Amino acid sequence: MTNETDFGTAERAVEHDGGEVHIDPLPVVVSEPIALTHVVETDQRRAVFPALAGTVSGVTDREAPLAAIDLGTNSFHLVVARPTGNNRFDILDRDKEVVRLGSGSGDMKLLAPDAIERGISALNRFRRLVDAAGAELHAVATSAVREAENRDEFLARARDEAGVTVEVVSGVEEARLIHLGVLQAVPVYDDRILVIDIGGGSVEFIIGGAGGEFVEARSLKLGAIRMTERFFADEPVRKRDLAEARRYIRAALTPAVRLVAERGGFDVAVGSSGTIANIAEMAAARRGQARAKQRSNARITATELAAVVESLTAARTAADRLAVPGLDPKRADIILGGALVLESAFAALGIDELVLSDFALREGVLLDVLSRREGTTTGHLRDLRYESVAHLAALTPGEAEHAQRVAELACQLFEGSRPLHGLDQANEELLEAAALLCNVGLAISHERHHLHSYYVIRNSDVLAGFTDHEIELIAQVARYHRKSSPKARHVDFARLGEADQTIVRTLAGLLRVAVGLDRTRTGVVRGVKVEVSCRQKLVVTPVTDGDAELELYSARLRAGLLEEALGVPVELLPEP
Repeated sequence: MTNETDFGTAERAVEHDGGEVHIDPLPVVVSEPIALTHVVETDQRRAVFPALAGTVSGVTDREAPLAAIDLGTNSFHLVVARPTGNNRFDILDRDKEVVRLGSGSGDMKLLAPDAIERGISALNRFRRLVDAAGAELHAVATSAVREAENRDEFLARARDEAGVTVEVVSGVEEARLIHLGVLQAVPVYDDRILVIDIGGGSVEFIIGGAGGEFVEARSLKLGAIRMTERFFADEPVRKRDLAEARRYIRAALTPAVRLVAERGGFDVAVGSSGTIANIAEMAAARRGQARAKQRSNARITATELAAVVESLTAARTAADRLAVPGLDPKRADIILGGALVLESAFAALGIDELVLSDFALREGVLLDVLSRREGTTTGHLRDLRYESVAHLAALTPGEAEHAQRVAELACQLFEGSRPLHGLDQANEELLEAAALLCNVGLAISHERHHLHSYYVIRNSDVLAGFTDHEIELIAQVARYHRKSSPKARHVDFARLGEADQTIVRTLAGLLRVAVGLDRTRTGVVRGVKVEVSCRQKLVVTPVTDGDAELELYSARLRAGLLEEALGVPVELLPEP
């Protein structure tokens, strides 16, 4: 994962306190009955970080069908599958609709009204298919929605009119899920691989290691629709347009070329996406082969690609391209932009042959959900999430020991107070991440560093394995670890749903007390005993290795937010 995060300026971080983020309410789950007395001892707690929390509706039985919707810039895809055990599934149904969500939107800054209408119509139809199958639904959106300034309108309409709650995934999370999908379709688990996925808005370049490891990725704004609207919006296509597009693409590929070089190259190149699949079909048609029913593991060589690109560039209009054997008529107007990107990637990265994967993002979403259902792991997902947090926390290496102690204390407090707050393990994970990251704002400035921490976390692209929703909550909890409590006048906090506001107050309250318990940064408090007495008081007793008077004093000063969130007094007592 990259460390090239743009942290902006201190002033920008303060202004970003009113950033543009859409959050859907997260339900509060009471994970156990309320007990009269609930005590957590020091050694009961271990690190969490379970797999990606998806967007779920309907049934949750481990044997129930799963459905995934990929809201792409060009097309929406639905796949419905039945789990068969051992992280495998049988496809029950597939559907696709060319929505062109990112078309005609001024470099994808806005979703056009007609595009939104097409998207909602497609989701309504997909929702009916999912309900008919009795499937558990997970929907993810990528580049077009991710970049749109009016995405809140679309997401709200999807939820209210189509009954589909959509998670907007970051570029790196999109890449991770694509990698998961590819591993299920192409036998490259033990190889070092380069995956190229050409979408409508962006192109993902993914490096995977032997053993199914997701290593690193780059998301570049070189998607087929984006290239078409930039260089080929007017017809006929001129030689000058082709030359300008090729120059632009070669320059824009620099981050991907650097990524591959820094990671030591690759053994196998894999292509996923409808654009690459259709290019492979055109290559097969040139060989005189009929369209294959199973597209995965088909191959296209550099020579074959060059021939396909030559036939596409010779056609000066979309109508002329329809004569190219194997071309999908629905892609006639955008295929040229995607083909030129693949041509330049072959040349810049030294690709001689590319293997096609018919599985990508939507199948990766299914596998990710399935692994959580079955309690198994795919590519060490727990480690991936934890390591991505550690990667971002490395911006402030001097905070590492303190942050780890605070995280341990915060999670012990979480577990001990569970009868009062009723939050589940997923929320404990968010707390742990926020604790480890709450001081990353020091990389910008000590003054108002809690605000800078929000900005750094919210705008980083290295938190792989987390949804956009989860990252927002982590950033807010970190932001409120000190100074002002959450208030309605805080724009980002006000945008949260009521359930999410409760979560942020509770987790930030726990984090504040934990920070106080390591006030001297000496580790004198090595744990806590927590007792809930008849739901009328939360009693916290530090387990210490010396004089903890200053820690107790500091924690008491910081306990106000937690008392508000839990609705009971918080009493901190010295160790007997």
